[in-house]
Amino acid sequence: MKKHKDIVCWWSGGITSAVACKKAIDIYGLDRCIFIFLGTGNEDPDTYRFKKDCESWYGAKIHTLTQIGKKWKSIQDIWEHYLTLNSATGAICSSELKRDVRLKFEKQYKYTHQVFGFDLDEAKRVKSLFYNHPQAKPIFPLLMFGLLKKECIKIVQEAGIEPPRMYQLGFKNNNCFQTGCIQGGIGYWKKMKEEFPEKFNAMADMEHRLTDEKGKPVTMLKDQSEYAKRKGIFHVFLKPHYDYPYHKSIDDMKGRPVEPLMECNGFCGTNDFDKRKETEQEINFEFDFGVDDIKL
Repeated sequence: MKKHKDIVCWWSGGITSAVACKKAIDIYGLDRCIFIFLGTGNEDPDTYRFKKDCESWYGAKIHTLTQIGKKWKSIQDIWEHYLTLNSATGAICSSELKRDVRLKFEKQYKYTHQVFGFDLDEAKRVKSLFYNHPQAKPIFPLLMFGLLKKECIKIVQEAGIEPPRMYQLGFKNNNCFQTGCIQGGIGYWKKMKEEFPEKFNAMADMEHRLTDEKGKPVTMLKDQSEYAKRKGIFHVFLKPHYDYPYHKSIDDMKGRPVEPLMECNGFCGTNDFDKRKETEQEINFEFDFGVDDIKL
């Protein structure tokens, strides 16, 4: 009889989750591990090359679960439907395509543990996951082995695998490079403007379009100064919006280095340390999940 794969390993497309999945094999054995990727349809194409390389490394398939082509046509479809980029609980696209799908999976799949690729620099996220989602039964192989991201890159390279292209381009994570990550921050989007102006311009146009349709500012970036909070003009546009002349654009913000992003694995941009509302779970499960697509 085929053994049930009771260790769920979440592969995000990034370096840390890739190594966490490999460590899970070392700890529990390949016959107990199932590997799952929450697809957005917005990944850099090199992510799929990296996925194939990891499948060869693990000796197992990485299953893809996605709502693109089902509930949503594209990631832009989500932004336009909600007329927002960020919500009170983080990136709306991450909530729809990653967090909600993962939580739905938890309700339909029998597991002993779930593996997450948080490293030693992400202790707060680990505590948050335990605090808000004890039902996840999470384990963190990178913490067990005391690994940081730079050490994970070395492990991948020693396995003969080239890290995802975004790392080579100077980004800290392999998140949503087709449009650029809406959780990227000031430094990230300054780099995008300089090195990938077509992506920058497309997202600037998206901000303006959503703002015009909603009738109030819709931006990815925020001015965190006390003055901005006091005046209520904290939105920062990628490009100036002439209907909102008192709101800053990215050119008004001081230059910052590209800040590390969290891996987008179902917790991207969410404030998981805050206790969730009971009704939130009800809202999250209104679509057909298709768990039967996974063949064990």
